[in-house]
Amino acid sequence: MIERIILTPFQKFVKIESFSGILLFGATVIAMIWANSDFNESYQAIWQFDIGINAENFELTKPLILWINDGLMAVFFFLIGLEIKRELLIGELNTLRKAIFPLFAAVGGMLFPLVLFLVLNNSSETVNGWGIPMATDIAFTLAILKILGDRIPLSLKIFLTAFAIVDDLGAVLVIAIFYSTGIDWLLIMYAMIPLALLLYLSYRGIYSKYLWITIAVIIWFLFLKSGIHPTIAGVLMAFTIPIRQKIKMEDFTDSLSNIAQRFTQTERDYLPILSREQMEQMDDLEDLAEKFNSPLQRLEHGLHGWVAYFIMPIFALANAGVVFGSDMELDIPLITNIAVALFLGKGIGIALMSYLSVKWKMASLPNGINYRQIIGVAILAGVGFTMSIFVANLAFTGNPIFVDSSKVGILIGSVVSGIVGYIILRFNGKRSKVQIEEPTLDP
Repeated sequence: MIERIILTPFQKFVKIESFSGILLFGATVIAMIWANSDFNESYQAIWQFDIGINAENFELTKPLILWINDGLMAVFFFLIGLEIKRELLIGELNTLRKAIFPLFAAVGGMLFPLVLFLVLNNSSETVNGWGIPMATDIAFTLAILKILGDRIPLSLKIFLTAFAIVDDLGAVLVIAIFYSTGIDWLLIMYAMIPLALLLYLSYRGIYSKYLWITIAVIIWFLFLKSGIHPTIAGVLMAFTIPIRQKIKMEDFTDSLSNIAQRFTQTERDYLPILSREQMEQMDDLEDLAEKFNSPLQRLEHGLHGWVAYFIMPIFALANAGVVFGSDMELDIPLITNIAVALFLGKGIGIALMSYLSVKWKMASLPNGINYRQIIGVAILAGVGFTMSIFVANLAFTGNPIFVDSSKVGILIGSVVSGIVGYIILRFNGKRSKVQIEEPTLDP
């Protein structure tokens, strides 16, 4: 029973991410077909359509693709921030002993692709793309693991998720430090004032979603105008969300019992209409549930579906449409560099650092996992789609040839990593004899 309680939420997370990977794949295929069809002009025009506010003393107008990359992706990064905070406080990264194995894997998965990219790079114009092969797309990788079914132990999925969280944190830091230009520090200082207020309220256990949303928009706007990519505001805002409940379990269960007792003792004159007293007790129940729910957990649960089923597929649809043709210009060395860095850099880096962490007795191999599966997952981590494309747009802003070349390299590296990783895991995994029932996904 305890095992089921612990594992079921993670299994639901895996199902959501797996289905998201399928949607991402579908959106990518649609984008590429659309961009290379007779309707190519409509594909380009829709993402360049200007949307915004234009008043006498205020203007905020951007093409649709920038609202997606700067706006919707801020929500994506906010969710990443929530996941990072949860893992650091109560999850797989909350103690050094638990974190050391995925931490070593993540460090290897970031440093080796970076170094390999720089070693292979032979042009000063493309050196800024070193951050592109550092990221892992957890939605795609979990979707591939889902196809393998019970050949993959749950501990391997947890390991993948844990090092992908650290990987995302590294990507966030890289974007904030290296891919933000022309920073207006005065605006950053202004943004820190409401952020500090929210951190203080969080420390006091005070949370109001309406106040939070208002301040979040202000902070996002200040980051947008400051030169630091506004998605970083999403991550910082996530750390202002309280994780603690307002009432303890004992108080919750006592109050719940009292409400249930009063509810059953109240007579109803008309069925199925509740009495006035019962409606008041229902209000008390809603207030009680609001106080008992962790704000961080409630937000993470509510946003996960939106990010997985809407924001990430929309991002893929808007950004994956590379136009192929006889007259297209591509940088072949850049394509090769990114594809190799994703496939070999991720595979070698994660597998080697995982092995060394165990060899040096700093960590132990999780139960039910062997080194062949670690190698398979390490190669699978070369699927870097969403975050890699996002970094490519930042690295080569204003240079469509390098941006398109990066996307082609990402697609090639991701496809090769996905296929090879799948084959390794498929022929090295044994079916589990005992399976814990997974909940039905309700999109």
